[in-house]
Amino acid sequence: MLIQHKQTDGRGMFFIPGEEDEKLAELIYSHQQPDTLIAEHTEVSGELQGQNIGFQLVNTLVEHARLHHFKIAPVCPFVKSVFDKKPDFQDVLAQ
Repeated sequence: MLIQHKQTDGRGMFFIPGEEDEKLAELIYSHQQPDTLIAEHTEVSGELQGQNIGFQLVNTLVEHARLHHFKIAPVCPFVKSVFDKKPDFQDVLAQ
């Protein structure tokens, strides 16, 4: 599945589009500080659950953060749980 990125006015999301304006999965973040992305919310539709889509969204956020030299503050419980399980993501974890 192709994960797309949309960013406007200090907010952004990584998402998998559905039909029309529907999103089958999304990870929403805000960019309120110059070097930190705040991962706020992750949601995956029922039809995609069990396919590791949530992890793929978090991994895409981590790759984006590395590319642009951002840190990530995982406010979303799901994103935090992924960070807790993946020691190789600690380089982008905001302190």
